[in-house]
Amino acid sequence: MPFSPHAQHAAPRSPIRGPALPIGVAVTALGMLLSIASVPAASPEAAAMPEPVAVMQVPTVQVGATTAADPCSDPAVQQAVQAGDDAATVAGFGGGAAFREAVVAGNAPCISLRDPARVWVVVNKSLPLKPADYEPGALDSVPLQMTTPSGRVRTDVAAAVGQMADAADAAGVGRIGANNGYRSYGLQVTTYDSHVRSQGQGQADAGSARPGHSEHQTGLALDVVACGSNCGGLDGFGGTAQSDWVAAHAWEYGFIVRYEQVGTPVTGYAPEPWHLRYVGIDLAAAYHDGGFHTLEEFFGLPAAPDYAH
Repeated sequence: MPFSPHAQHAAPRSPIRGPALPIGVAVTALGMLLSIASVPAASPEAAAMPEPVAVMQVPTVQVGATTAADPCSDPAVQQAVQAGDDAATVAGFGGGAAFREAVVAGNAPCISLRDPARVWVVVNKSLPLKPADYEPGALDSVPLQMTTPSGRVRTDVAAAVGQMADAADAAGVGRIGANNGYRSYGLQVTTYDSHVRSQGQGQADAGSARPGHSEHQTGLALDVVACGSNCGGLDGFGGTAQSDWVAAHAWEYGFIVRYEQVGTPVTGYAPEPWHLRYVGIDLAAAYHDGGFHTLEEFFGLPAAPDYAH
């Protein structure tokens, strides 16, 4: 072959020769190469970034944000309420403390603190009885020595105060008698008016409930006195062995001392260590264990030191 002066500038031929590719395959391969070559090269920053990972969204759950069950939906509670069995109703809620918690939380729609037939009724200067001339059902004689003719209370209260007085006597603190039990609306009118005449309106309101606002009218309250050879009066009860024992143990029989000195700013009444209010054993235990001194605080109600008018 003659020498060409431009031969040194020609591209060298590959020393390896393979079989020729079919035209269709060659075209396909060429297309793939062109397709790959057309993809832009990734930048170093993009190459360093990890591929995005799909994250499942988990709903936020608030701890303790569960809705409490309504105790009133329990058939046993419904039956107890309809039957007027207060002890069974409280037990159905899980006891006195659980009953109180449900009432305070507004989770007890079947419980009314205004129902005068229930041991949990609250009667004060802001919450009168409804109806004002309410009369309780079955009343029984107080099984204690009485110093006034008002010697009746509800049957369950009579049984409880008899057991309490027997326990006090057995403990050696002396006998307990009673001054007043149930007072009707009409008798409360007479009682309150006599205090107003003798003491004036202000003093009367501090020591005697206006008609329609008295716990005595529910049959759930009674005033106790200390008895020796004779029974003393109300003013002489505080500071006696019987008074100290009652303050420490009345709750064991379902009673609370309704008007303590520490509770005067809440109730508006001067201290009455003799005035016992029956709420039942379970509620009295919760009241005692919780360190409460007024029913208003116990049930989360506002203070009621004054009448609305």
